[in-house]
Amino acid sequence: MPTLSAGKHRSPRTGACVMEFASYLAGERWSDQPRCTHPLLAELARGVNDHVSDDARQRLVPLVPAVIGLTSDDPRVDAHVALLAAAAALPIAAEPTQRALAVAVLTCSRVLADLDGSEQRAAYVEAVLERAPQAEQWARRFTDGSRVPSLRVFRRYAAPHTVRYAVRGIAKAAVPDPDARLCALLEQAVAQFPSWTGSRPATELAEVSARQPSVR
Repeated sequence: MPTLSAGKHRSPRTGACVMEFASYLAGERWSDQPRCTHPLLAELARGVNDHVSDDARQRLVPLVPAVIGLTSDDPRVDAHVALLAAAAALPIAAEPTQRALAVAVLTCSRVLADLDGSEQRAAYVEAVLERAPQAEQWARRFTDGSRVPSLRVFRRYAAPHTVRYAVRGIAKAAVPDPDARLCALLEQAVAQFPSWTGSRPATELAEVSARQPSVR
């Protein structure tokens, strides 16, 4: 059986990232982008795998079988994954990254509102942005009058960039135990994924925000 380690691997004999291990268990061709897992969830898993320490990475082992079968064509899933990641990183990331993440929070919210025809996440988004007020002000000025990106652009570019920014922001944050925060983020995404698949907005977003570690 392969052992979890950072980076990309040629075969199970040299180790595996979370997604390579998942491809192995799913019986797919060896790859860090297996068909059995949603592309953006896989992006998050690869990022967390590569940014945590060797010791913390072992906490991800139970998630390997859990990500198998978590996939969907519903664009809401991309917005939910990106929003969850941005919300986790926004309060603790360095200021330049905070600005990008605040823009991402607003963009994800607008994409979901367009898809659902409602503003059911408004209170959650406000609570997230209140944790980084200067970044919020900058992001609102930056996005004022801008159009919501097309779903193709959002899913191909904006959402993956958001996840990468969020993971790096948490990994480099000057907070206790960023490894634990990264592992918790991936665990939350896996746990909530079923509620995002082909469904209307889930109220548990607010519960996830409440469970995020406080910044001291």
